Amino acid sequence: MATDAFVDRVRIALEQQGTACLIEEIVALCPDLTWNQVFLAIDHLSRRGEICVTLDAGRTYRIQTYRPAGDTRLDVSPVHPQIIQQGIS
Repeated sequence: MATDAFVDRVRIALEQQGTACLIEEIVALCPDLTWNQVFLAIDHLSRRGEICVTLDAGRTYRIQTYRPAGDTRLDVSPVHPQIIQQGIS
């Protein structure tokens, strides 16, 4: 399985979960992947800024996507371009 395929698989599983997960929980959500593939996918997603990896008080890592499943917002600036141009003149 290509790296992109299992990275996408982990991202989709995290989005569907919608809450912070332990690595072990992600492995259980993706039984077709090895622990190493899940770890590598988490590394890729974290470096791309698609997920948040946090360490809680019990020294347990939790992983969560920045955009939960069902988030249909577009990455569009809230300021209309004409307003920006008017303010620059």
